[in-house]
Amino acid sequence: MPAAAREVNPWRAVAITAKSTCCEAARSLHAKRFLSAQAPRLPLASCNQADSCPCAYRHHEDRRGLPRRKEERTGLRQSMKVSQERRLGGSRRKAD
Repeated sequence: MPAAAREVNPWRAVAITAKSTCCEAARSLHAKRFLSAQAPRLPLASCNQADSCPCAYRHHEDRRGLPRRKEERTGLRQSMKVSQERRLGGSRRKAD
């Protein structure tokens, strides 16, 4: 497929994979995801091993991690039933 025909996902993200031999700066960003366009360049500016930096990017389709909501984790949907419809009453500002 030609590159122009592919859709670009604006939420594509990367995370820095930091091994135990990586610098402290890379390990502090271990679980953080960045939008691809906003990710810091490797090696990091504060890296003390810039010549042999073992850090790399891990690509993700979305910046957000999964699952994000309780119902996504459990598979159970919450009941949207309302015990009393409050919008049907009159105005609260009758005295105005």
